[in-house]
Amino acid sequence: MRGSRPEQAILSKDTDMSKTEETRSVIEGMVDGLNDHRIVDIGEFFSEGFRWMGNTGCGTKDGIREFQDNWQKPFQAAFSDKVCVDEARLYMGEWAAAFGRQEAVHSGTFMGVKPTGKKIQIRYMDFWKVENGKIVDNWVMVDFPSVLSQLGIDVFNGHGWEAYDQKGKQVSKPKEI
Repeated sequence: MRGSRPEQAILSKDTDMSKTEETRSVIEGMVDGLNDHRIVDIGEFFSEGFRWMGNTGCGTKDGIREFQDNWQKPFQAAFSDKVCVDEARLYMGEWAAAFGRQEAVHSGTFMGVKPTGKKIQIRYMDFWKVENGKIVDNWVMVDFPSVLSQLGIDVFNGHGWEAYDQKGKQVSKPKEI
């Protein structure tokens, strides 16, 4: 490989592997808490000043109050009958990761889209850092383009790279702008 070699895995390289079971317990309890739609007492699993760092469209939440007011409450207002299903989880010392889906009903306004009553899936990936029995950092990727697609909105306006997929049909390139 040509070029420089940046240092890799800087955040997790010194993880304390003896903390794996504690991390597992915190994450499993937190997911149960989210499935129970807990808001007021979710601090049982998150440190007061934890950081929730989402992709574009999700934003960043600094602290438990911002997470509650600017993620949990609006999310639950837009999507009812929500259940979180982690399809895979990985634990390594103070670190955990998961990907999966939330199944929910679009029952409130979401990104300007009025309630449709449709049952949808919300795909996500999470990475958590746990210290002293609480989540201190949470990196999140939520597939909002897919959610909007399920609600009838193509955020890529026909320019999505699915056009390059083979799937047994002739491949066409996205339209020129």
